[in-house]
Amino acid sequence: MTKETFSLLENYMLSNMEDSAHDKEHIYRVLYTALDIAGTEKSVDMDVLICACLLHDIGRREQFATGACHACVGADKAYCFLIEHDFPENFAAHVRECILTHRYRRGNQPGTIEAKILFDADKVDVTGAVGIARTLVYKGQVAEPLYTVLPDGQVSDGTGDAPPSFFQEYKYKLEGLYDKFYTKRGAEIAGQRRQAAVDFYNGMLREVSGTCGRGNELLREVLD
Repeated sequence: MTKETFSLLENYMLSNMEDSAHDKEHIYRVLYTALDIAGTEKSVDMDVLICACLLHDIGRREQFATGACHACVGADKAYCFLIEHDFPENFAAHVRECILTHRYRRGNQPGTIEAKILFDADKVDVTGAVGIARTLVYKGQVAEPLYTVLPDGQVSDGTGDAPPSFFQEYKYKLEGLYDKFYTKRGAEIAGQRRQAAVDFYNGMLREVSGTCGRGNELLREVLD
């Protein structure tokens, strides 16, 4: 890929970045991690991979505005942009497929090595300390709480919760990410980061549970 082509794609990406949890620095981290993973895999189309990494979150604006799936919207936007700028149709279709399958979900799994690398690189950025920080930023952005309190006054650890919260997201998604990688290198990077996330979650749960538990006891003592 030439520097001119990279700049074209980068500038289009930058024009679509409005989400603080999925900002341009997230895009660059995903790209850098993808390049790391690609170095351990065979027959990777680096142009497709770089393009897909740069454009994988360009549908976030529409997600916030309408609730649309950012992967579906972003895949179509990327395809149209590439066709408009005279990229080959098979290249544009390959990039579209990578973006369409990068989202964390059970259906529509990535098929090509480029799609699998993008998936893994994007998920690496949800692991460890960075993943915790990004999740907290996102939860604040959409006005969701850190945790919920059960009817008995105890803080829920997030297991099985229906209402969204940071603890619910940790239990539903973050905690179980580490066996979902398609590449050996992706799993290796995530594994190196795992303990930081575990320690933060356990520490926060311990702190808020202690505060709420002791606080409820003290409040009962002073109320008539």
